[in-house]
Amino acid sequence: METNSNSLTFKHISSATDEIIQYIDNRRKGVSKSLKTRWEKFNNTCNGGIEPNVIISVAGISGSGKSTFVSSLESDLFDLNPDIEFNVLSFSFEMLSSKVVGRKLSYKLKKTTSELYTASQTLSDYDFNRVINESKRIKTYPVYYVDTPGTVNDIRNTINVFRELVSRDKWLIVMLDHTLLLKLQTGQGEREVINELQRMFIEQKKIGLTTIIQLSQLNREIENSDRINNPLLHFPQRKDMSSSDSVYQCADIVLVLHAPQKLNIKAYGPNHWPTTDMIYAHILKNREGESKILSFKDNLKYNSLEEFVPISNQ
Repeated sequence: METNSNSLTFKHISSATDEIIQYIDNRRKGVSKSLKTRWEKFNNTCNGGIEPNVIISVAGISGSGKSTFVSSLESDLFDLNPDIEFNVLSFSFEMLSSKVVGRKLSYKLKKTTSELYTASQTLSDYDFNRVINESKRIKTYPVYYVDTPGTVNDIRNTINVFRELVSRDKWLIVMLDHTLLLKLQTGQGEREVINELQRMFIEQKKIGLTTIIQLSQLNREIENSDRINNPLLHFPQRKDMSSSDSVYQCADIVLVLHAPQKLNIKAYGPNHWPTTDMIYAHILKNREGESKILSFKDNLKYNSLEEFVPISNQ
């Protein structure tokens, strides 16, 4: 590896070749593994699950399950991969971290948050003890939250400090919910700050073992009546990504969660798939695999997405 004070670092192709051969060997021997999710179709499509050194962009309209997808990942990855050490640094800009934990309890205990927060009826002593016992497990997860929105520089600095003080040589998973909630510096526009965020995430994903999972919105075009009334236009497209095309361009995997029932669509797409209590995960971009559509049963009242019967192109 060569460098000097006036240049960027460069290396000969032989070094890059040695690195990929080592990676292939480690994969075949099981030394290097992806983090399995509980969604087998997702694992099969995305090279075994969640990999290091990638950016995953998850988008959707409000209420499509984006936050549930990430919240369940935070818990499931630890439960399903006990032999792999990693930390999660979660920038929870949309929701207080305590409420994120509340969603985890809802998911684990199959209770709605309304039931847990006794909005409808008083929680029994039995169920409260279940909450306490499950909370003890949740407390053991190496998950760290940032509640206060910041600028791109704030996020970069926080990741760097966290990596030095907490994660060190461990795999680091950075989660951001979501891209439209960053603080703007003076004179910055929304598109400019998201572009800057993507450049920073590309830098970060190349440091050690780092995975970036960012949440974003779709724009309102997918809600237009012309698209709702035309089955050929139901599916989300690249142009539906909100605010900046860089969220799509810089990601290794782009997954759009779509709940057509929320748009009063009775039959989804040209093949007339069911919409009642259904959420479809459109993998629009997959650098190391295929683009597919995965189907889930909407169990969002318990903050859960459940794999559904395979559809034709799975």
